[in-house]
Parts: sequence; C-alpha cells; structure tokens
Amino acid sequence: MSATRSSFLTFCGALVMGATLLATPALAQQPDNSKNNQGDGSNGAMTAQSQKENPTDRAISQKIRKSIMQDKSLSTYAHNIKIVTMDGKVTLKGPVRSDDEKSAINAKAVAVAGADNVTNNLEIAPAQ
Repeated sequence: MSATRSSFLTFCGALVMGATLLATPALAQQPDNSKNNQGDGSNGAMTAQSQKENPTDRAISQKIRKSIMQDKSLSTYAHNIKIVTMDGKVTLKGPVRSDDEKSAINAKAVAVAGADNVTNNLEIAPAQ
C-alpha cells in the first residue's frame, strides 16, 4: 500500500471517528462539575488524589462505586460522585439531583463501610 493511500485511509478513519463523537448525544448530557471541583484546590480538601493505594481502602471505594453504578434509578450526576476512602473512612462528594439520591448513596456507603465511617458531603444540584 502506498504512503499516500495509507495517509488518506488514516484521515478518513479520523474523520468518521470525529463525526461519531460529535453526533453522540450522551456526551451532551454529562454533568459539568467544573465549578464544584474548584473548591478541591484548597489545602486539606478531600480529593481522589488523597486516597491511598492500599488494598482495603480501594476495595471499599470499589464496592460503593459498584453499588451506585448498578442502581439505574440514580441520575448521571449521582453516578459521577467522588468516593474517597482513607483508613476505612469514606467521604462522599459531588452533586446529586435530589434528597432521595443523597440518601440512597449514603445508605450504599454505610452498608459497605459502616455508619460511623461515612461523611456525606453530597450536595443537591439546582434544576436546569
């Protein structure tokens, strides 16, 4: 295959891929947490980078995330909350759509980590 034809096929593939991404409506529905994440830059803020890489903390976060993702009644906002576990203590952060979602996520975290080990900093996002 000639270099020109190879370049042309690469260009066509990139063009089709780009058009597919632009036409995907799911991308437009993703929550924009940019404003919410601005507070994460302050000293002492609980961020995903705060979590240590020990197996126990990772397992706790993974179990909570799996439980949240399996619940299809939760909004995209709820599915994208931050779960940070440090020394068995879980912090939940981010926007959700309702008090019901906030309570449901808290219950899922408590079921995994225990009531005394969960700090719920979830916030209700304003309706759009």
